[in-house]
Amino acid sequence: MDLPVWQVILLAIVQGIAEFLPISSSGHLVVLATLLGASAEKFDLVELNIVLHAGTLGSILVVYRRQLYEALTRDWRLLFLLCVATIPAVITALLLKATHADSLLESPLVAGICLLITGGILLLSQRLSQHEQAYNATSWWQAWWIGCAQALAILPGISRSGSTICSGQALGLSREAAATFSFLMAVPAILGAIVLELAKSLTKSPEASSAMPPWLLLLGALVSFVVGWRALLMLLKMVQRGRLHWFAWWCFAVGLFVIVWQTTIG
Repeated sequence: MDLPVWQVILLAIVQGIAEFLPISSSGHLVVLATLLGASAEKFDLVELNIVLHAGTLGSILVVYRRQLYEALTRDWRLLFLLCVATIPAVITALLLKATHADSLLESPLVAGICLLITGGILLLSQRLSQHEQAYNATSWWQAWWIGCAQALAILPGISRSGSTICSGQALGLSREAAATFSFLMAVPAILGAIVLELAKSLTKSPEASSAMPPWLLLLGALVSFVVGWRALLMLLKMVQRGRLHWFAWWCFAVGLFVIVWQTTIG
């Protein structure tokens, strides 16, 4: 199934913005699909999902290239901590799949409720005490609990960046360190999403493939990379200035809109 060019660009923009700003990319995708009169499956196109995730992954690789290089060449302890932080999300994803509860991931109502939760988390962030702990001084138990926050963000509407940055601050990391650890954690998380999409492609017949034109996939990847790069830099400035809670009002507005909309239709 092919999507119009404008829908691919729109999805790439949403992916690039919401992947990094603490407003939940998955929640906005579910809402967007419903608003456009489509099921979530319409946008569940393997090739497109892969390239959009690859675009936002590229944003992180550019912004955090120095930290990632150190983790891969010298700082093996940090690499271990990132592995520890990834385990809760893997366990949660497997449990959702095994219990067939993954249908919740496509519910606009669930997304609306979870956006309110994200808003509450972001508001609490301004009440957290300021600490000075560096990201590479994170302990294994801090990495585990930040990873649990990332696992919670599997639900649509729960922001991965918002929940992990706020949990990092609550556990003693400085604002900048919490943001750095959060986005270093995002590398294996996004790689995992790409691997899942690739695995999904192996289970589809050639007839079921979307067969999107390569130029359209390249366009989607480029848009998600550029938008994601700018969104990530913007978020880092907001974190540095202690203004993460500003995004709470967007989450509240969208969440309330979706809940009212979903509980009054039909």
